Amino acid sequence: MEDSTPRIRLDGATVVASGDWTAVSLTVPTAWRSVGDGLRTADAKAAWSLQGVGQLDHVGAQLLWNHWGRVWPEPLDASEAQRAVLAHVAEFTVDAPPDSGHSLSERFLSLGGRLFALREHLRDLVKLVGQLFLDLLRLARAPHQGPWRDVSGHLFHIGATAMPITALVGFLIGVVLAYLTSQQLRQFGADAFIVNILGLSLIRELGPVLAAVLIAGRSGSAITAQIGVMRVTEELDAMRVMGIRHGFRLVMPRAMALAVAMPLITVWTTVAALLGGMLAADLSLGITPSFFISELPKAVQLSNLVLAISKSVVFGVLIALVGCHYGLRVKPNTESLGQGTTSSVVTSITVVILVDALFAVVFKSVGV
Repeated sequence: MEDSTPRIRLDGATVVASGDWTAVSLTVPTAWRSVGDGLRTADAKAAWSLQGVGQLDHVGAQLLWNHWGRVWPEPLDASEAQRAVLAHVAEFTVDAPPDSGHSLSERFLSLGGRLFALREHLRDLVKLVGQLFLDLLRLARAPHQGPWRDVSGHLFHIGATAMPITALVGFLIGVVLAYLTSQQLRQFGADAFIVNILGLSLIRELGPVLAAVLIAGRSGSAITAQIGVMRVTEELDAMRVMGIRHGFRLVMPRAMALAVAMPLITVWTTVAALLGGMLAADLSLGITPSFFISELPKAVQLSNLVLAISKSVVFGVLIALVGCHYGLRVKPNTESLGQGTTSSVVTSITVVILVDALFAVVFKSVGV
């Protein structure tokens, strides 16, 4: 059987190609390395002979054409079929597009484009906040016309169905934090201070932030996906034709539901985290649950809980607004829907962390 492995050899002043120059043959690693070594040593301007080539497809022809510098070698000993394939490749070969985004001016223009996009996002978000305020005023004037059924449905889907996962994550975070803290406190004989550390960190910071991050990833993405699908299926256009305001029926119920659900989820997550920390403290340091419960109110002031609940309300409204913002910006195609959902989750988590840092700075003297 004739060997079909593509090869290149020198026959005097002529470069002779042999074997099958096809996509199947060239994908074999040994054959590809052999052809690459042969092309590096072969002179592109020398005489070439393709009479030994059994099969030649467009992949092999493109490889030869690029090596020749996209110029026909003289002389070229090839059959009419081989010349036809090479001519077809030569006709449709185009240069790669120039690399963009590397010059200083292009980077400056790219930065300007991103700043304009950020300004557009901020403008739309401010409009969404203003519309939410107007819708709340309308609801206050006519409460019987409010979308209460939508609010209750969102409360269930956002709040009640999130309780298992938030409790599990909160419990595990409490266990991990207690175990890591106990290793350090044991060295200084300050075992009892684990109540202060766990109570202040979980109630004031970790509880609200952890609940907000989980809700942003779970419910914030769902909000964007729901409204985005309505854009894809043209339901938003139908609502506009029927005179139904998007803000009153889509944005406001979700914002109200998250504003109510987030404090409850925060307390639920914090309690689960404290239970996990209490269990780990009992196992690692011998701190009994009764001592933990009795010392917790002394270690953590009530103002920390009030601050955590207040933060969680703000987190809930921001998550709802960001989710609705990206949902309303979805274009009527599935690719935009996926991009909008991803951007919604990333933006929501980033906003939550930024606002939490702002709360920490502004209220640094409260409850400490």
